[in-house]
Amino acid sequence: MRLVLEAAVPGRRELVPLRQAAGRRLAEAITATTDWPPFARSGLDGFAVRSADTASASPSTPATLRVVSSVAAGELASAAVAPGTAVRIMTGGPVPPGADAVVMLEQTADAWVEGLPAVHVKRAAEPGQNIAPRGEEFRCGSVIAEPGTRLRPGHVALLGTFGYADVPVYARPRVAVLATGAELLPVEAALAPGCIRDSNSAMVAALVEQCGGEALVLARVPDEPEATARAIAEALAQSDLIITTGGVSVGDYDVIASLLRGIEPTAGAAESPSQVATGEAPAFVPAGTAPLQVQQSPAATGEPPAFVPAGTAPLQAQQSPAATGEAPAFVPADTAPLPDPALPQASRLLFNKVAMRPGSPTSAAVIDGKLLLALSGNPGACFVGFELFAKPAIQRLQGAGMNESLPKQVTAKLASPFDKGSPHERFVRTRLFSREGMLFADPLAFGKSSMMASIPEADGLIRLKASPEGTPADTIVDIILL
Repeated sequence: MRLVLEAAVPGRRELVPLRQAAGRRLAEAITATTDWPPFARSGLDGFAVRSADTASASPSTPATLRVVSSVAAGELASAAVAPGTAVRIMTGGPVPPGADAVVMLEQTADAWVEGLPAVHVKRAAEPGQNIAPRGEEFRCGSVIAEPGTRLRPGHVALLGTFGYADVPVYARPRVAVLATGAELLPVEAALAPGCIRDSNSAMVAALVEQCGGEALVLARVPDEPEATARAIAEALAQSDLIITTGGVSVGDYDVIASLLRGIEPTAGAAESPSQVATGEAPAFVPAGTAPLQVQQSPAATGEPPAFVPAGTAPLQAQQSPAATGEAPAFVPADTAPLPDPALPQASRLLFNKVAMRPGSPTSAAVIDGKLLLALSGNPGACFVGFELFAKPAIQRLQGAGMNESLPKQVTAKLASPFDKGSPHERFVRTRLFSREGMLFADPLAFGKSSMMASIPEADGLIRLKASPEGTPADTIVDIILL
């Protein structure tokens, strides 16, 4: 998780209209453009007075003051408050010069003195009573909100108050969604023998949009390294983050895994679960090792090689046709082999595989400075991988802090046992409910990595530690909220 969040660096910024800013994250600090309030204002309807004039006021012996003016919000009083006078004032109105208190209307009574309007004040006022002084909430230049703050409606009110018609925010990350697999059909296509519809692309796109990103669903690619490498190059040109589904396991046609094995691991890159357990060398290719060459050279085809690092020469086959007695298969004369398809040179592997169930094939890399997350093609595993890795990355790209981007967790009591053990940490889809003030987690059926029936009903993911045994009911467990 740390490696993913460190690679997901907020970058693109934009100005959005104030009315569209709610829910976005600030790209820079916002400061008050004036004192607030910008003048001393009344907190209620009543009379602006000199507190000294009311010092002896009581219900039985009220202070009688001549009313010399009236002021509403947005207006200024036509006269100052001199000794023995008062100004009728409304909520939000500027306190006139000379007044140091406002008496609420309910503590007064209308009166007339020598045919002129007056007011009886029935209670003594304290200096500053019911007056909001200038700058009480904000001083000019003080910070209203820091970069990375998620703007709520209250923030929008403040921004409007200080004149921010347009707000600097981090742009919604553009997330390319790329599904691999020759067996995948368009959603609208009729099923064919051995094929399935591509449901992962639509699900991942919906998840991306749900957590604030903009999904770019790319055309599906077959299990061919060349086509996959080209598709990734196209995705790099138009997105901030790439999410692939499928092709990350250990099968003969898992092209994403094949491409990632050709990347040099970054310092501190995580090993796969099997490597940690067995002590075997990582499955990625060490630095300085070039893949075997099997294709034609650029000179023979007239086309440049796809994603071949500068200065990389193809390795030669160990035995020539003459040595083996076999003719080369479909290799024209004077043709040198091409390098295997590869990702750009400016790439580094973050990890290949994670010690978890489901979704252990999940992998991550940085390609030309952009994060690539390779999720399992199994729907359940794809869903879990997205929640654990892609969602935090998208939050981070929108300006959220490292800790704020992490999945939100609560604790709950297991409502029913989960009998299956696991050599790695397991994330179980669950329904959540409350009973007598206690949160319960009820594991859902159809929870295998290839199953999707329980995904719509899942409220969270139960985190179960690696154990050869299951977990009994009533155990207190950690829950990642969805």
